[in-house]
Amino acid sequence: MFFKITKCMLFGTLLMLFGCEKSSTQVDVTQTEVELRALLNIPDHFAIPAIPEENMPTAAKIELGRHLFYDTRLSFNNTMSCESCHEQDKAFSDGVARPVGATGEQLVRNSQGLVNAMYHASFTWANNGFTHIEDQLEVPIRADNPVELGVTEVYADEVLARFDADPAYVQMFADAFPESETGASVNKIIFALASFVRTIVSGDSPFDRFLLGDDNALTDQQKQGFVLFNGEKFECFHCHTGTQLTTSYRDYNTDPANAQNQFFNTGLYNLSSEGDYPAEDQGLFDLTNNPADKGFFRPQSLRNVAVTAPYMHDGSIATLREVIAHYARGGRLIESGPYAGDGRLNPLKSDLVPGFNATDEEIDAVIAFLESLTDESVLTNPALSNPFE
Repeated sequence: MFFKITKCMLFGTLLMLFGCEKSSTQVDVTQTEVELRALLNIPDHFAIPAIPEENMPTAAKIELGRHLFYDTRLSFNNTMSCESCHEQDKAFSDGVARPVGATGEQLVRNSQGLVNAMYHASFTWANNGFTHIEDQLEVPIRADNPVELGVTEVYADEVLARFDADPAYVQMFADAFPESETGASVNKIIFALASFVRTIVSGDSPFDRFLLGDDNALTDQQKQGFVLFNGEKFECFHCHTGTQLTTSYRDYNTDPANAQNQFFNTGLYNLSSEGDYPAEDQGLFDLTNNPADKGFFRPQSLRNVAVTAPYMHDGSIATLREVIAHYARGGRLIESGPYAGDGRLNPLKSDLVPGFNATDEEIDAVIAFLESLTDESVLTNPALSNPFE
């Protein structure tokens, strides 16, 4: 029998969804905020993001950042760009488990989608010290272990010279940074890229239209999935809440000291009695060296999640149905091979992953709800597309 959803039930789940996030309608919107909404394409039901004062966006920075995002000259050997791991039609993810860098070396983590990244409280899968997009961009540009774009100190001058030799880029850098008397620099590149990434905004999915009052924007099955998603059986909402469907959230109303910046062990692996994950990536533990942080990763936003497979920090789960099966079991069982172990028994696993029984109908409904988070406009918006094509 079909699960009947009442208005009271929907109202209750909406309260849970938005209960820990301030409404942008509760603050006075200054002219600067109005301009930011127009510049960054921020919908009215989203708050203004937290943006560092030293890098307030401008149209010129955004245009420069868009060109740099798609330009392979931003890698030390001219082989890849940011877009190589962040494709627009995949919500700026890449569709592979783990990408390779400019040297062909495979990275250890799955490429995250960049949609609405400006609302995250922290950046990368497991780093509580990166609190702005600018911090994160240091990694793909400068890192040498593993190499992504490979613009290390050895190659930085050579890469920057490419842009200084291009009259179009000379003009774009001058327009974006009019107070500077010098040309391209790594910091300017990071500021411009961050400004462009802040325009990758998704707020026009069927789910958004439903929240804004269009009762027909979701099917009955998707509404059922929405209620289950926010119920105590599936418990998805504990880690995926608010307008951005993640506990990693901050906007300009948020006190940085109180920003939601949570990490969880979900029982994906269990390689020892101490709850070890594979040595190449033990999550937050690799940064803090605190054994209690083994296997701790940041919950990702679920916006456009249906087009960002494969899933988890290492891309080791192929489909949404398999993701739900993992949580339903209460942790993943790997029966053989170097990663054999029962994640359900991981001693560091979150209490929010106890496991549950679900019918095929319920799982289908939750998947249908997750599909309602796909915003076709962000996948096709010409303002976000490759300017060289």
